[in-house]
Amino acid sequence: MRTRPIPKSGEQVPVVGLGTWQTFDVGPSPTERASQKQVLQRFLAAGARVIDSSPMYGRAETVTGDLLRELGQERTPFLATKVWTSGREEGVAQMRDSLRKMGHGQLDLMQVHNLVDWRTHLPVLREWKKEGRIRYLGVTHYQLGAFDELEKLIRHEALDFVQLPYSIAVRDAEKRLLPAAAEHGTAVLVMRPFESGALFRQVKGKPLPAWAAEFDCTSWAEFFLKYILGHPAVTCPIPATSNPRHLEDNLRAGSGRLPDEKTRARMVEYLGR
Repeated sequence: MRTRPIPKSGEQVPVVGLGTWQTFDVGPSPTERASQKQVLQRFLAAGARVIDSSPMYGRAETVTGDLLRELGQERTPFLATKVWTSGREEGVAQMRDSLRKMGHGQLDLMQVHNLVDWRTHLPVLREWKKEGRIRYLGVTHYQLGAFDELEKLIRHEALDFVQLPYSIAVRDAEKRLLPAAAEHGTAVLVMRPFESGALFRQVKGKPLPAWAAEFDCTSWAEFFLKYILGHPAVTCPIPATSNPRHLEDNLRAGSGRLPDEKTRARMVEYLGR
């Protein structure tokens, strides 16, 4: 799989990750977790590493950590999660809980989820990074209305990562956020690359254009992900799935050629029609 560097460190990470929202919020029995376990096995076997979760996602952190331990792979992934509460002590307690559920003494990335009380949490994240409890810090938001604030933080807070919504259909991030991230050396994780499935519903029953083969694209999932990866400021989209077949489709977007700017414009025009 293709990799890209985290700008602040140069560390290379594979370009297709795995989200856990809804898909990993399942019960404790082996039957309930069977597809998630298979997804993680195939994900790691393919050389992918970036797994993103949050306390907001119900049992997802617990399920992820448990399954990685069962697979003997708790040290392999690049594990990202979030702090999603107000107040310093509450935030510290929540992050310790995430570390217990997902980590092995350290988490790769801790993010302030949806900018909740970020002025309190960012100084704590810097402390934790200095102490070695986390390796990178960042912020997230799912709303386009938060882009102005995200841009200010990218420009003034020396963030390692930002997580934001971006897709072939919702391209607002291209205007200012992605250029700001590139300018300030901030890695970009992309949430909602399929617009919560809406993109697949839009193209259901419709063929890929023949020219998609020019950038080694054989499915709509690859089409949508390769559009995102065609932007050089993007580090890694993190589509969520508990379906092993969908996972393998997503992972194929991480290899082969990517569309250039002219082709990406053609992709947008084609989807619009």
